[in-house]
Amino acid sequence: MRTPTRARRRLRAARKRLLAPVAAIASAALLLTACGFGDPAGDAVGAAAGSDAVPTTDVVSGVAENPAAARLLPAGTGELTLAVSVGGTPPGTTYLADGTTLTGQDVDFAHAVGKALGVRLTTRQASFEAILPALDSGKYDVGAANFGVTEERRRTIDFVTYINDGQGFAAREDSELSEVTDLTRLCGLDVATGAGTTFEATLQENAHRCTDAGKKPYRVQTYSEPGALWSSLQQGRSDVVMSTINGLRYAVAHQPGLRFLNEFRRLDVGFALKKGSKLAPALRAAVNGLIADGTYDAILKKWGTTESAIAGSEISPPELKD
Repeated sequence: MRTPTRARRRLRAARKRLLAPVAAIASAALLLTACGFGDPAGDAVGAAAGSDAVPTTDVVSGVAENPAAARLLPAGTGELTLAVSVGGTPPGTTYLADGTTLTGQDVDFAHAVGKALGVRLTTRQASFEAILPALDSGKYDVGAANFGVTEERRRTIDFVTYINDGQGFAAREDSELSEVTDLTRLCGLDVATGAGTTFEATLQENAHRCTDAGKKPYRVQTYSEPGALWSSLQQGRSDVVMSTINGLRYAVAHQPGLRFLNEFRRLDVGFALKKGSKLAPALRAAVNGLIADGTYDAILKKWGTTESAIAGSEISPPELKD
């Protein structure tokens, strides 16, 4: 028996009322995906700002071999295994629109150094926290993942510096936080940061400051995927993000609803090598050659990080102190 016309209209109206919340949830999920949260490639910024968010200017292919630097390589060095960590947020290592080609400031510097030394680079991806231990075993020759030079790391790792970056903070636009000049400003808050980073170490080492001051301690939330980190901030699961100064500035410029709070401290950043590696002098000479011929400035300009320029590369300099 056919349902009367009026009854069918009532059924359709009821069905719409039932499905409306589901449609709203689906639309919200689609919006979050469109904004780059949880992007499969981890590129939260690229998805948020569109394909033009990641610079594509070629600043490396024209680099000529630097014979003086190449002569410093150990005999027989024709190939180097480079380990990178895909951070997802430029200027750190991320993907181009094809989802497979790696790009980023560290990648550009590594490939420019490789061309200057006349060696072939074999690039391997690894988690940030796995790269440094694997250098000692010989699994990788060089690590490039915005590694800050600290006294603790210098005990087991050698560095060849190429930029100066550091630690900073970002929050949502509606946050009451202003400058975080002291970590006690974070007391009682949820702080999101990357796993195995100097940021995590700084937060953990200073966690006692809040209780020493009679305040509620801050809670450290660590993430291996940058997309999840930024999602936690945007969705209110964390109150503030601690990360690289350059990465924060770039993310805030390309994601709505966020603001950069301030620089907290500066650190030299370098290629990571096994302790005592004979590659260090050659890499330092190659970086200094790039500074001299203008390639260095071109890379920094491409990634908007000219404030991170250094006058010259060093091998394992002391940690910068406030």
